[in-house]
Amino acid sequence: MYEFDCAKDMLGLCEKYELPISALMYRRELEGTEAGEEEIDGKMSRALEIMKHAAHSPIIQPKKSMNGLLGGEAQKLDALYQTGKAPCGDLVSRGITYAMAVLEVNASMGLIVAAPTAGSAGIVPGTLLALQEIYGLSDDALLSGLYNAGAIGYLAMRNATVAGAVGGCQAEVGVASAMAASAMTELMGGTPRMCAAAASTVLQNMLGLVCDPVGGFVEYPCQNRNAAGVANAMVASELALAGIPQLIPLDEMMDAMYKVGKRIPPELRETALGGCATTPSACASCQGGCAGN
Repeated sequence: MYEFDCAKDMLGLCEKYELPISALMYRRELEGTEAGEEEIDGKMSRALEIMKHAAHSPIIQPKKSMNGLLGGEAQKLDALYQTGKAPCGDLVSRGITYAMAVLEVNASMGLIVAAPTAGSAGIVPGTLLALQEIYGLSDDALLSGLYNAGAIGYLAMRNATVAGAVGGCQAEVGVASAMAASAMTELMGGTPRMCAAAASTVLQNMLGLVCDPVGGFVEYPCQNRNAAGVANAMVASELALAGIPQLIPLDEMMDAMYKVGKRIPPELRETALGGCATTPSACASCQGGCAGN
């Protein structure tokens, strides 16, 4: 009854049953698994708990990454914010701080929630936790946001890809940003169609983004791109909430993203053989040398 395979069907069910995307996804989970409400709620609450810890702990205690490229970035952003001189404003500044913190935890082998991947794990929590802090949202609201984001991630995994090795960083950071944009749109009062429009706009804005990790580690430029992904999600959400139309439906944009990803050269799909990874400074920073040389 609540099963859907594409965004068009998802939106149709939302309209048929007068449900937001989060509620539809929740009912799909109940209908499609043997787990009951208590188990499903418990798992999502645990995911939120992990996200919160990963987003906040590096601000207090910075964590050095495995390859030594990251460590302390979230604390520096927080320090700037506390001065009242952060140019991005409250919402974006908190979002990018939390996103970078999560990547700091990931790169130091800490516990994170892949959303949808480890390399893009900061964007959804960064966006949602910033919304909670600035707008006073409850944890229950954030859980709804996670179900909404999960629906977009599910569609990407079913109809395109979320793997950098397959589709480049547009498939990791791009899809994570689309998930965050959709969730934010619902939490700020948007309709399901506005959510889908926001997600489509994000993918459009990040189309063609390559995956070029320095030294082959999911550290740099991954962390910076998570911060940019939060900002992208917030921009797309605001456009959708303003009623600005999105010409290309989400299903078509996911298909376009997947086709572009398949045409990205292998050197630019998580191999560290091109892009940022082979610049002289990147090669000099790698402890084990440069894979592109």
